[in-house]
Amino acid sequence: MTKGQDARSVSIVGVGCTPFTSFEEHPETQGIGEGEAFGYAAKEAMEDAGLQPRDIDYFFHGAANPFMIGAALTPNMQVQEWIGMRGKGSIHHSEACCTGYTSLELAVMAVASGRYDTVLTGAVDLASTLPVDDAPAHMRKDFPLEVMLPSIGYVYDRAYGRPLDSAFGISFDNWVNKYAQTYDLTDDQIDQTLNALSIQLRKNAVADPLGFSTKTYEDLAHESGMETAEEYLTSAYNPKVTQYLRVSGFEIKCDGAAAAIVMPTEKAKALGLSAIEVLGTGAAAYEGALYNNEYQGTRDGAKAVYELTGVSPDEIDLFMCNDFFLGGDITASEECGFIPRGEAWKYILDGRVAPSGDKPINPNGGRCNFGHAHGASGLADIYEAVKQMRGQAGATQCAKVPETTFLRGFGGGQNVRCQILRTVK
Repeated sequence: MTKGQDARSVSIVGVGCTPFTSFEEHPETQGIGEGEAFGYAAKEAMEDAGLQPRDIDYFFHGAANPFMIGAALTPNMQVQEWIGMRGKGSIHHSEACCTGYTSLELAVMAVASGRYDTVLTGAVDLASTLPVDDAPAHMRKDFPLEVMLPSIGYVYDRAYGRPLDSAFGISFDNWVNKYAQTYDLTDDQIDQTLNALSIQLRKNAVADPLGFSTKTYEDLAHESGMETAEEYLTSAYNPKVTQYLRVSGFEIKCDGAAAAIVMPTEKAKALGLSAIEVLGTGAAAYEGALYNNEYQGTRDGAKAVYELTGVSPDEIDLFMCNDFFLGGDITASEECGFIPRGEAWKYILDGRVAPSGDKPINPNGGRCNFGHAHGASGLADIYEAVKQMRGQAGATQCAKVPETTFLRGFGGGQNVRCQILRTVK
């Protein structure tokens, strides 16, 4: 848990985010490498806060897999020039797809402790391609699935864990199957719910200028000669790959970077900055091969952050969920108390989780639609939460501007961070 009784209150004062896309195909990002991408997000966060590099005391650099995806072992040292912070203290860290949420946790602890006043935290992964050996950083090559999947096996404890080829579908089916059995739902009801969720989240991502997806499922249906998105999502274009999981329910791997700047809340108020307080973080971690590890980690992390902050679930206005398996939106939203147990599937079918609804979830579209840049995704969710809480989210702005946001970060098959943000008045 992040904040103790004697710790200073800490707020986010600036955020930045690149488009989540294939950098080689997007005109705004074509030809840039990890250092430039991190700098893009970091400088945007500084501009957002009205700060200069000289105002930053320290920075954290996150990436899920810097050696394989970035060809770097100490990338924090290699990005200093890009952000005007040569010689300043920094740390690189990696917690798989939970990296971005941990980035915020580390920065908040550094400021809450009194050690630093103004801290930048960012994360980057060019997750759709691989570096070319002995070539400049902007030169990339394809990252095929047959290369990615074996690397996921390194998440598991090979001495004692089950020898799984990858996490693909394992966590998803375990938790969703438990949900279906607990609430007596048929496979068809689960399928209808997940497809309705896909339709809504894809609309969110298409409306977001930073999102990877550019076509709604209605668009794709019409292009395929079908009348409805539901018809498309149950067709051969979107097959099931496990008992429940269809292709539309799995992450879209892409490139991206995001960053945030934090400082003491009182300092932010004195400077007249727009401040979003980080009330606290609840953390949990279970070995990747453990059955229902996502469920157990979410349960523990949510319990910890509610106890730490004194916030009750009925105070939450917006739920951000790292959902590289789509079912996480259903099960995690209930486990964190945002939606009553056994009711999330109904809320989805009724449209209540849309930005226009009373229980909005992932107005940016989430990992399966906005895109998943591995370590950077958590900070992209934090970026979205801050924009929503300021009323600056544009086409996907929630009908009710959120004052309190819950973020459920999950990654690497085991790491969970549950964080609560609140607008400073």
